[in-house]
Amino acid sequence: MAELAIAVPILPGKTEAWKEFTRELEARRSEHEEVWRRLGGIRHVSWLQQTPEGDMVLVYYEAEDIDRVFQEFATSDDPLMVWFRERVKDIHGMDLSQPLPLSFPEKYMDITIGG
Repeated sequence: MAELAIAVPILPGKTEAWKEFTRELEARRSEHEEVWRRLGGIRHVSWLQQTPEGDMVLVYYEAEDIDRVFQEFATSDDPLMVWFRERVKDIHGMDLSQPLPLSFPEKYMDITIGG
């Protein structure tokens, strides 16, 4: 299982739009699940982090093939994925159909303690 955690800035004034986006994703959960099931499954967790420099989303993905997940983000013509790309571009200024303007982080520590 591959993992990826990234911090993605929210454009100024777009925090409420991001919250609405997450509510819409939850409302469209069955569509969302269908898309990700085709890719072998995914775990997607997001947190809102407010900082003095502006709001950010901390995103964690877990999937068998992270590269394939981002390929789906970039190229899928599924209506949900087209909508997803449009919302991400509006809220974060990132065009997922293009190479990401950030590098994936390098994992330095992974500790599990106890049961």
